[in-house]
Amino acid sequence: METRFKKKSQLIDIGITAVGGVLSVGTMLFGIIHFGLADAWNELVLNLFYIACLVMMGMYFFKRIDTQRFNYWSSVCLGVTVLLRDILFLPPLESYPIHLICLTLSVLLLLLLTFFYARKDWKSYTKRNLWLLFVIDMAIAGLYNFVIANNPINEYTDYLLTEIWIRPTLIYGLVACFVSGKEEQAVVKEKNNVKNT
Repeated sequence: METRFKKKSQLIDIGITAVGGVLSVGTMLFGIIHFGLADAWNELVLNLFYIACLVMMGMYFFKRIDTQRFNYWSSVCLGVTVLLRDILFLPPLESYPIHLICLTLSVLLLLLLTFFYARKDWKSYTKRNLWLLFVIDMAIAGLYNFVIANNPINEYTDYLLTEIWIRPTLIYGLVACFVSGKEEQAVVKEKNNVKNT
C-alpha cells in the first residue's frame, strides 16, 4: 500500500502521534467503561472526535483523503474539542488566575484554528504559524496538568491527566502532516516548473 510520506523524520512524527494517540484514547475508553456513561458521557463525546482525527490521519497517510479535506475536517474536530473541553465545560481548577489563562489560551487556539482553516490558501501558512497551534495547546495542557496533579480531584484524576495530553499529541501529528504536505506540494510544483522550462 502506497504511503504519502517517505522521509524517516516524517514517519517518526506520524508514528509517535499514532502510538501516543491510540494508547491515550484506549486508556480513556477504559476509564469510560470503568466509570460508566452516566458519569463519563462527556469524555466519550470528546474521544469520538479524537478517534475521528486518528482515522483521518491514517487515511491521509495512506492517500485515502486529499489534503484539503484532511485539513478542513481535522480542524473541525479539534475546534469542537477545544470549544467543549476548554471553553464550555472547562475542568474545575483550584487556581483562578490559571483558570483565566487557560480560558484565554483556549479562545486564542480556537480563533487560530478557525482562521487557519477558513483560509482558502492554507499553503501560505508558515511552519511557525503551524507550530504555534501546538505550542499553545501544550501550554494549556501543561497548566491543567500542574494544577490537577497538585490538587487531586478524585479517582477520575488519573484519567483526566491522560485526556489532557491527547489533543496536543494529535495536534503535533496533524501539524507534522500539514508541514509535510506543504513540502510535498513545493516539490511537485518545482518539478512542474522544471518540465515547463
